[in-house]
Amino acid sequence: MIRLQHIACIVSLITWLATGSMQAQELHCNVQINSDQIEGSNKEVFNTLQQSIDEFLNYTQWTGMTFAEIEKIDCNLFIIVKSVNDNLYNCEATIQASRPVFNTSYTTTLLNLKDNAFNFSYQLEQLTYQNNSFQGNLTAMLAYYAYLIIGIDADSYQRLAGTPYFQECEQIVNMCQGASMEKDELPGWQHSYSARNRYALVNNLMDESIRPFRTFFYDYHRLGLDEMEANVANARARILEGLPALKEVNRNRPSNYIVAPFLDAKTDEIVEIFQGGNTEEKEKVTELLMDLDPTRSNEYDRINTK
Repeated sequence: MIRLQHIACIVSLITWLATGSMQAQELHCNVQINSDQIEGSNKEVFNTLQQSIDEFLNYTQWTGMTFAEIEKIDCNLFIIVKSVNDNLYNCEATIQASRPVFNTSYTTTLLNLKDNAFNFSYQLEQLTYQNNSFQGNLTAMLAYYAYLIIGIDADSYQRLAGTPYFQECEQIVNMCQGASMEKDELPGWQHSYSARNRYALVNNLMDESIRPFRTFFYDYHRLGLDEMEANVANARARILEGLPALKEVNRNRPSNYIVAPFLDAKTDEIVEIFQGGNTEEKEKVTELLMDLDPTRSNEYDRINTK
């Protein structure tokens, strides 16, 4: 699974870990907008929107610091426009983020979310964002996901290092709950609409009962994946040792919106890791994963195919 990586990435990661600058990153975001469901041949507005979002995410100084290109967090934002009525865009979006695994060319998915209520008003205006100042639902959502991505990335390098960024997400949620916006823009911010929306996600991340997951998230990446090249057996054992944290989180908060997104991002990777394990490891991880999410049983069965 793990291959050699360019030396520059290794040097960058070593420097980053040595200095402790876990929060010192910005985004390298690939933005794509699909407007195929919208009738008409004039697509210029969608091209303009895509460029505006791209520039907003990639040129805003989210951490207040400047970094080399190789230090930025790779991420994707895919938006499907379902309808446009009086400048109100009803969309769904997929948000993804990844980071390199130490001493390899392998990149691991950190985040793979779908937002079914990515709705906003837009009139070809320039996108701007100011802390604690509502500038529109589009910029609020983009800022929320920017800080979420930075926080998730930080958590993968240092225990609970993402907390300041999740706090930024909380502030955005609180701001949007009190803002004046269209009815279709509300569902992502209000707890009454869904247990799987932007409100629920950051609320879970900041909940003390979810902390075992965040600790495991660090262990999975730094003590597991990042150690694969040095000692694959030990790294795999560390991941297996930490996986019961997912069951603990489900017990602590059965309706959480944490475990499912993690498995959305990691199922294929976990299957590949444990296909190389011994019989006991395969049995333990398969039983645990089947218990967590029986809907993916066919995928988990693949662990035992090698």
